[in-house]
Amino acid sequence: MDKQTEFVLRAMEERDVRFVRLWFTDVLGFLKSVAIAPAELEGAFAEGIGFDGSAIQGFTRVYEADMVAHPDPATFQLLPWRGTTQGTARMFCDIRLPDGSPAFADPRYVLKRALRKAADMGFTFYTHPEIEFYLF
Repeated sequence: MDKQTEFVLRAMEERDVRFVRLWFTDVLGFLKSVAIAPAELEGAFAEGIGFDGSAIQGFTRVYEADMVAHPDPATFQLLPWRGTTQGTARMFCDIRLPDGSPAFADPRYVLKRALRKAADMGFTFYTHPEIEFYLF
């Protein structure tokens, strides 16, 4: 177990976190979430959390629906609007197929491939999120 994973597990216990939200996006960029209890987190790091990929727009067809969300401990963050006791944390996930290979429809994997390809060509690539909201 690496240091970041150990930090996440220790922080969960020290800060009395009650739920962990595993976040990922569909191909259109809409946020999806699976909530797990802290007791399930160590297993999620090791094996991932299975879900039905056909329920996520653009991920898979019904007959190849099984997908696995693997939380990235480097993205661990406490959600500030949940208070300081019995809080909730979040982590972004890499989406993989049951055999462990990356899912080609996972936007994080698409970005990683683009970054790797740019680096192979000698380019430095800077990215950041664009946050949009509308007031009516």
